[in-house]
Amino acid sequence: MSKSQETYSKKEKEKKRLKKRKEKQEKRAERKAASKGGGLDNMMAYIDENGDISDTPPDPEKKVEFELEDIVTSVPKQEAFDMDAVREGKIDFFNTDKGFGFIKESGTGDSYFVHYKGLTEDVDEGNKVSFQLEKGMKGLNAINVKKI
Repeated sequence: MSKSQETYSKKEKEKKRLKKRKEKQEKRAERKAASKGGGLDNMMAYIDENGDISDTPPDPEKKVEFELEDIVTSVPKQEAFDMDAVREGKIDFFNTDKGFGFIKESGTGDSYFVHYKGLTEDVDEGNKVSFQLEKGMKGLNAINVKKI
């Protein structure tokens, strides 16, 4: 007759594993019983007429109707301005090695990109310049840049 394959340590490990599983199931049952839960109704949230989140449905009498045409879902259009107008500004930054920089307009304080191809003469940081604008790939670029 052969010896049984179950040893004392295997039996003990199996008992511990079953005991852990039973404890885990009991803890799960306790958590489930203690939870408020209550289903979908307790999880619902509403937005009132002021835009605040509340747990009560909004008053249907305070409902506001909107026309579809009144809803704007894009960036507002920029006001048109004269691209050919000669503007004045100051070279805020210019990297001669890379050939680009930025001009800060005197009146508005707006900053515009300038490339060395848009220069009519050499400039340095701090120089007062006059320039025109053109539409570039990433925004407005300064062209025809001249020292004042």
